[in-house]
Amino acid sequence: MAHKLALLGFGGVGQGLVHILREKHQRLKETYGCEFVVVSISDLYKGSLHHPEGLDLDRVIEAIEKTGSLDYYPDQLGLVRGWSSEETIQKTNAKTIVEMTFTDIKTGQPAISHCQEAFKHGKHVVMTNKGPVALAHKELAEQAKENGVRWLFEGAVMSGTPALRLPLATLAGNDITSIKGILNGTTNYMLTKMEEEGLDYDDVLKEAQELGYAEADPTSDVEGYDVLYKVLILSEVVLGMPLKREDVELKGISSISIKEIEAAKKEGKRWKLIGRLEQTESGLKASVKPEKLDLSDPLAGIGGATNAITYTCDLSGPITLVGAGAGIKETGFAVLIDLIQLERKQI
Repeated sequence: MAHKLALLGFGGVGQGLVHILREKHQRLKETYGCEFVVVSISDLYKGSLHHPEGLDLDRVIEAIEKTGSLDYYPDQLGLVRGWSSEETIQKTNAKTIVEMTFTDIKTGQPAISHCQEAFKHGKHVVMTNKGPVALAHKELAEQAKENGVRWLFEGAVMSGTPALRLPLATLAGNDITSIKGILNGTTNYMLTKMEEEGLDYDDVLKEAQELGYAEADPTSDVEGYDVLYKVLILSEVVLGMPLKREDVELKGISSISIKEIEAAKKEGKRWKLIGRLEQTESGLKASVKPEKLDLSDPLAGIGGATNAITYTCDLSGPITLVGAGAGIKETGFAVLIDLIQLERKQI
């Protein structure tokens, strides 16, 4: 029986997921016994569609590519247009809501409300938004459990790189004593360029903005807020130890000068913006700040926009995972990971 999906938000990630479902449809069915059918799409700017038997994904992509709107999608018997996100959650016959709306990182909205509404209507939720996981994990996890549904969010930390599922599943049985990672591609790209090309902070920020790595307002990246939320997620989900924002020491990279970069090189070290969780005798310590790493540290060798994370375990020792921390296809894959796990009833 096909697993029916409703997509909330149809930007790059939603379109990337649709491309993946088109390309992998047969293999998913033959290899994993999974058949996913998109019955609803709702986007604030691109419009909305619903058909209880499933939308034609070829025509969905054609509509977006030709006009940027779902209005171009042809009429057919049983097709419904114009539902809001809330109406889609309430009226769709989808089993799972895939939440990909633009969400305020400071409040977690509207994604938190979308999750609550979906749980109330007995629907699973898969999402890539980190705000709801960082700000309302306990509340949302309890609501999902109370309603007999699941809430999965692999893409919230390192996109399609399984930074959550790896420790929860593959590293099970270990006590994880520390987690440290390069969890923001923009700042890692900037620090790499400063070291390799001798560019100062302002010049490399401008270049990162021109290339699309940094936003017009880069505060979330360069001042460490993006990594802060990911540290909160790792603490709660992987270590089972919830933290508040004020529990995390926070410092961005805007104060790092080319002089400090050069001084670190002479010491045989390299600056990286590190999100860190450490189990200590006095409790869990959390920080997001620039650190000078020895060149022998696996994280020191991670250049450009790539992300990486090291889990220090009592049995297996340190395990480092390296991969893309962003990207349309990669984040779409993160959603696919969770959908497959839903079908297989795994973590």
